[in-house]
Amino acid sequence: MHHNKPNKNNTDFIFGIRAIIEAIEANRTINKILIQNGVKSDLMAELKEVLRGEKIITQTVPSQKMDRITRKNHQGAIAFISPIEYQPLDQVLPLIYEKGESPFIYILDRVTDVRNLGSIARSAECNGVHAIILPSRGSALVTADAVKTSAGALNKIPICIEHNLKETIQYLKDYGVSVVGCTEKTDNLLSKTTLKEAVAIIMGSEENGVSPEYLKMCDNRVKIPMYGTIESLNVAVSASVVMYEVNRQRNE
Repeated sequence: MHHNKPNKNNTDFIFGIRAIIEAIEANRTINKILIQNGVKSDLMAELKEVLRGEKIITQTVPSQKMDRITRKNHQGAIAFISPIEYQPLDQVLPLIYEKGESPFIYILDRVTDVRNLGSIARSAECNGVHAIILPSRGSALVTADAVKTSAGALNKIPICIEHNLKETIQYLKDYGVSVVGCTEKTDNLLSKTTLKEAVAIIMGSEENGVSPEYLKMCDNRVKIPMYGTIESLNVAVSASVVMYEVNRQRNE
């Protein structure tokens, strides 16, 4: 199994433009960079120049938001560092097939709670999931908190950050992976759906479920049967239920 190399000095953010430029040049894994509105300086121009060739997410925010994160002299820039290195899906997927295994992958669409992410990773590691795919925007990315909740599983299971989930779903389908959306908007019960072959499960957020554009692309949709009055399970619990079912079918 590929182990994610932990990033050095495991703080969740660094500040100050020179420090951030050095982090980018040292290929540290950066989740996102906040840039303060209206800050103009030679250093800031240099940072923007360095960022031009990179796929790092940047957000422009008001000074109040920056000051809530740190009161120290950030010079208008704060970078959130990932405690692990992400891995490209196009390297992870061929390796699964090379090992003679049937891919078992999770795609998390708009799961924004880092503890849910950690919890899903922990179950995934226990259940032989090969990789977890996260969109680069609108999703929890890996933080120290997520690693802690995952009981270290996030250091063991490949995490792939993808900039375009539509393309990623298509890529998986082209590779012979059946994409299955977990949603209440279907009559297909989980246990009545064949999940033995290569499969990627899409889980959505508690509030909105899986995005309609991704559901449209799914080869199959499944729902977990509910017997109570609450509408849905926590996403981490739902993810575990589906993992259990995939393994139950594969071990039959």
